[in-house]
Amino acid sequence: MNLPPAASPTDATGPPDRQTLRLLERHLTKESVVADTDFEPNTHEPRCLCALLDTAYYPELVETARLNIRWFMSDDFSIHYVETTANNRWECRWDRHPDDHNAREHVHQPPDGSEVTDVSFPTLHPLDVYSTVCAALEQRRETLWGTDQ
Repeated sequence: MNLPPAASPTDATGPPDRQTLRLLERHLTKESVVADTDFEPNTHEPRCLCALLDTAYYPELVETARLNIRWFMSDDFSIHYVETTANNRWECRWDRHPDDHNAREHVHQPPDGSEVTDVSFPTLHPLDVYSTVCAALEQRRETLWGTDQ
């Protein structure tokens, strides 16, 4: 897997939280929708957790789906979801980092991530944030299956 472009966190986010990335990786590997996980640039010094999702859980038109997670010692994070079809890219991103234009916690809305909405997570525990993202992705899959193909 290739390291995705950096979200927009500034240097204020601090170094990667490798323990949290490994915790999230353990949980992702238990999800049936996850085909594979990988750390970028490597398992010894991960900066990003990449999860390739199994397209068998998506309608045939979806060619790839992936989740890229960056988590920092400051409890800032970026969780980027990207789904591709033959002629489209659908994406969104949940972020927590210093930002001049939005609240520290915000979501880059689909379909292209350009619209940003402030959000407040009930807690910043990594597993709670992970659960929020997983619920949104499950809703996305349900929407895709309910759409006339």
